Amino acid sequence: MAYQRGSLKRVKTKKGWIWVLRYRINGAEQTPLVVGLVDDFPTEDEASLEADRLGLRVRINCGVPQGGRMKYCELAEYYLKVEFDPEVTASPKSENTKPILEHYVRDFLIAQWGDQIAENIEPLEIQKWFNALHNKKGYGWTTVSKIRGIMNRIFQIGIIHKKVTKNPVEGLATSTKTTYKAIKITPAQMLLILRSVMGNMLHFTLVFLVAATALRSSEVLSLRWADILWEERKIRIVKSWKKPGVDGAPKTPSSERDAPMGRVLTHYLREWHKQTPYAKPTDFVFPSMKESGRVPICASVFCADHLRPAAKAASVIIPDGHRWGLHNLRHSLSNWLVNKAKENPKTVQGILGHSRIQTTLDLYTDEDLDEMIAAQEKFIDAVGFERETVQ
Repeated sequence: MAYQRGSLKRVKTKKGWIWVLRYRINGAEQTPLVVGLVDDFPTEDEASLEADRLGLRVRINCGVPQGGRMKYCELAEYYLKVEFDPEVTASPKSENTKPILEHYVRDFLIAQWGDQIAENIEPLEIQKWFNALHNKKGYGWTTVSKIRGIMNRIFQIGIIHKKVTKNPVEGLATSTKTTYKAIKITPAQMLLILRSVMGNMLHFTLVFLVAATALRSSEVLSLRWADILWEERKIRIVKSWKKPGVDGAPKTPSSERDAPMGRVLTHYLREWHKQTPYAKPTDFVFPSMKESGRVPICASVFCADHLRPAAKAASVIIPDGHRWGLHNLRHSLSNWLVNKAKENPKTVQGILGHSRIQTTLDLYTDEDLDEMIAAQEKFIDAVGFERETVQ
């Protein structure tokens, strides 16, 4: 059944005008639920907030009678319905996150706890389950921690909407250890990779841009030519490409930024702009030729078919099954700037678009566009590509 918000209506009673929430079940209109007096909630928006506070929309969607005890599966399914609703949740999830979230909720949490009364689940049993997911099932701690966070959020939603009175996940811990380490490449390896993809100007420019700017793949895919500010020597990052095939907001508020564009990067972007059949301001910088430029190139296919083979040819050791793609170029630039070039950590934070400097390094200074461009040029000089192609 689709999630319904119901409709609010003013009704006159002996006690005065009241708000009621009307709703249907299987197409049949049900007895409206009382929200409160119109005197107490003069506007429809205020009445709507009160309906949410009372948990009335939970009841009409889950069919739980007032005072009833909700099964965990009902609580979890309600969470999935409201977590994407901006009128119910302060920070709604993006549509890009929906299939991932549904996978964790249904295939892990509901599969394990679905038939139990939510408030009867004991914290110790949950903790044992978390440990078993790692020790017996072989899931990494990062995955288990994500499951713990979602389960915690489900109970928080339940408390806010008065469907449960306690959160058994609160206070439970999972390890933050992870065995994953991003494979980083040297400037010499980067040069070999660039030479490998030179035969295709789209592929070459894509790799060069990510190597020089450390943009996320979603940020690169969303770029239109209007985002390239030639005279200002920067690239405007204000959106990211989502899996359903639409533009969305950047990953974090700090991700909305201007990426530096030095002389060499500008040269290759201009060369690609001359050659691409899709050069209008609204066209994608890296279009899918197969789709006639309607959407950007598919990053996963490009990495599997071109970037990964080029990296292996450049003697980058990539174990079978290990993640490797454009994001590794981002890690490589960050690592080189901090550890080899000894760049100002705040400058590197600005390039990467990190929301916290702790993610880059535990230091704090100011970022500067000229310093970011100079840092980029140092890396490109180390690669050595300019000496071969740009006079």
